[in-house]
Amino acid sequence: MDDLLARLDERLADLDAALAAPPVQQPVPQPVHTVYVAADAGDDATAQEWGRRALGLLARHAPTAAALAAATGLDVDDDDRERLLQLLRTRPVADLRLDLEDGYGPRGDAEEDAHADAAGAALARVAGRRLRGQVAPVSAGARVRSFEAGTRRRAVRTLARVVASLVATAERGAGAPEVELGALPGHLVVTLAKVSDPVQVAALADVLDALEDAHGLDRGWVRVEAQVEVPALVVAPDGRAAVARCREAARGRLTGLHYGTYDFSAACGVPPAAQALDHPLADHAKAVLQLATAGTGVAVSDGSTNALPTGGPDGSDTAQVHAAWALHARLVTRALDRGLVQGWDLHPGHLVTRHLANLVHARAELPEAERRLAAWVAATVPADGGGAADGDGAADGVADEPATAQAMARLLVRADVVGAQGLADSSRRVGLDEAALRALAGRRVA
Repeated sequence: MDDLLARLDERLADLDAALAAPPVQQPVPQPVHTVYVAADAGDDATAQEWGRRALGLLARHAPTAAALAAATGLDVDDDDRERLLQLLRTRPVADLRLDLEDGYGPRGDAEEDAHADAAGAALARVAGRRLRGQVAPVSAGARVRSFEAGTRRRAVRTLARVVASLVATAERGAGAPEVELGALPGHLVVTLAKVSDPVQVAALADVLDALEDAHGLDRGWVRVEAQVEVPALVVAPDGRAAVARCREAARGRLTGLHYGTYDFSAACGVPPAAQALDHPLADHAKAVLQLATAGTGVAVSDGSTNALPTGGPDGSDTAQVHAAWALHARLVTRALDRGLVQGWDLHPGHLVTRHLANLVHARAELPEAERRLAAWVAATVPADGGGAADGDGAADGVADEPATAQAMARLLVRADVVGAQGLADSSRRVGLDEAALRALAGRRVA
C-alpha cells in the first residue's frame, strides 16, 4: 500500500501543486461595467462628463425615488437614490475603454494615428486625475482592431502609438499638473476585438513583450482582455471550448473575457430583432465563459444593450428614457443573478440603471447573507481566531457549506465595491474583521 500511495503522490504532484497555489487575484476589484467611447470622442474628462449627463437625465426624467422606481421597475427607496447621486458625482465610470475598433469605425491612417496618439495622452492624464483624487475611472485602456489578416497591421500600429504616446506624455509630465509628475498608470488594459482563436491572443502577447521592452516597461504591465464575438472561440470546430486556452496563450496577461452581444448573435444567425443579452445563445456562451474561467482570476463581462436612454432628438421624451432604463435595469439585475457582475455601457443614461441595479440588488441580498454568514462564523470560527471550531454552521435550519460561506463573503465585499454598504458595517454584523472577511471571500475552498 505504501508503494501505491507513493506512486499516487508522484502521479498527482503537479495537480496538487496547482490546487495548493493561492487563487489568482484581480489587480483591482472587478468593475461594475466598462464604458466604451470612440477614441475621437473620449478623453480623461469622459468619466466626469458622463456623470454630469447622467445626473441631468435623472433630474429631468426621475426627480424622486418614487419616480425612479416607476421608471426602472426596481424597488428604490430614498437611500438608494442618495447613494446613486453620490456615485454619479464621485465615481460614475469604473472602467473606461477608448475605442479604436467598431465604435470608432474605418479611418485613414493619418487620422487614426492622430487619435491613437491622443488616446495614449488621455490615458496618462486619467492616471493623473486618479492620483489627485479627482473624478476618474479606476482602470482604463484601449480597444484595438482584430488580429485577423485585414486589420492586423493597423491594430499593431495603433497599439504601438497608444503605448508610445502614453509613456511619452507621462515622461513629459514631470512638473505638469495635468499629468501628476509623470506617473504611469499601474497598468494599461488592451481589449482585442473579434478573437477567433487563442493563437491571436498569443500573438498579441508577443507584440506587448516587444512594446514593453522598447519602452523600458515591466513585462506584464499591459494586460489583455479578449472580446468574445466569434462563436468558434466558445465552441471550436473540434467541439472543444477554445476560449479556455486564451489564458495560457496570454502568458499571464489575461484579465478578462468580454462577451460581444451583437457580433456574436449575428454570427449565430440570430435575426436583428432577437439579438439581445438574454437570448438563449447568449446565455449559453456566457455560461461557457464562466465555466472556463472559474477560479482563475480572469473576469467575465456581460455585453451591452443598444437601447439608449437618449430622450429623443431634444431629450424631452421621458417615455423613451423610462423604457430604455427599465430594459437595462432588468438585464443588469438578470446578469447579477447569474453571477455576471460586469457589463458594457454605451451611453451616460446607462450609468443610472447600472449603478442603481447594483445598489438595489446588493441591498436585497445583504440581510440574509449577513445573518447566514454570522451563524456560520459563530459555529465554525473560534473566538480566538484559530482553526475551525466544531459546529454545523446552521442558520434557521440551513447548514451552509464553506463554499457558500465564501460566496456570502464575496457578496458583502461586492456590496462595498458597488457603494451599497461599507465593509466595516458588514464586518461588525458577521463577527469577522475586514481582513478576515476579504480573505474568506478570496480563498480557495477545498
